[in-house]
Amino acid sequence: MNPRYRRILEFILDNLVWFMLLAVLVIFSATIPHYFQIGIFANIVEQSSVLGVMAIGLALVIISGHMDLSVESVAALSAMVTGILFCSAGIGLGIQFTPAWMAVPVSLLGGILVGGLIGALNGYLVVKVKMSAFIVTLAAFIWVRGLVVAVSGGRSAQDLAPAIRWLGIQRLAGVPLTAWVAILCFVGFSFVMAKTRFGRHLIMIGGNEAAAFRAGIKVDRILMLAFVLAGATAALAGWLLAIRTSGATANLGTGMLFNAFAAVVIGGVSLKGGVGALPGVYAGVLLLSSINTAINLMGLPAHYTQVIHGLLVLAAVLLDTAKHSIRQRLA
Repeated sequence: MNPRYRRILEFILDNLVWFMLLAVLVIFSATIPHYFQIGIFANIVEQSSVLGVMAIGLALVIISGHMDLSVESVAALSAMVTGILFCSAGIGLGIQFTPAWMAVPVSLLGGILVGGLIGALNGYLVVKVKMSAFIVTLAAFIWVRGLVVAVSGGRSAQDLAPAIRWLGIQRLAGVPLTAWVAILCFVGFSFVMAKTRFGRHLIMIGGNEAAAFRAGIKVDRILMLAFVLAGATAALAGWLLAIRTSGATANLGTGMLFNAFAAVVIGGVSLKGGVGALPGVYAGVLLLSSINTAINLMGLPAHYTQVIHGLLVLAAVLLDTAKHSIRQRLA
């Protein structure tokens, strides 16, 4: 094949999800009244913030060749911790700081610490004890959600501290600050994956862990860090979710795990490990959010969302297989 055409084909394969997103936005804008509006697009970006941050950590673990099913429950626990400490109604303790803005970094660091510790526990059991990542994180998915119910007693916390809630109200260039947090996370982690040894080594481990070990890569350390980052980013997602809802409930975030998996797979991350880029994951998150918005504007029942998401995941897996076959022919 002509090298020029080969480069074009490789570019299309690597950015297929962005072309899908563009096509969906064009079709929806042309067929759905009031869809083509700045406010609608800003809302799509805002809705993508929580799921997007959660998908980052999940993508890191999957790229490493492992699995993390606990991110949804970790996000719920982080939100509940934030709600209990800094809400003033329900089960909230209403803790106050002077100056008031100190509640923002304290609540953020507290949530991330909780998530990082759970991620470290998961990583230890997988990397050091050599347990199955699927079993370890499935167990964490269950026991962490149980811990959320236990610490809350099944009740909710409302009326988040104004200093924290302010982040969900303020906008920059028409986009809420919470969405900018997600965008900055994707930019930062995309740089880490593309330009640092950690990112390169993580991809190598996912591609062939034994070969990476023989090449002198500290496999255990990299995998541990991947699980810690997955827990920390899930906790950050939970903190953002608490801001969006101005509190927390025991069932907050239920079902987000499956949407995060859908976004990661649609974004081009291979479940076999070693393949994937975070910009594609963000495009996958935006694609899901665009479809959800379209369904709401058309007034369709909510269950159509699940049907479409499931079909998109199936299509993404088929496309991943097709891309792998094409690349083998190009090699």
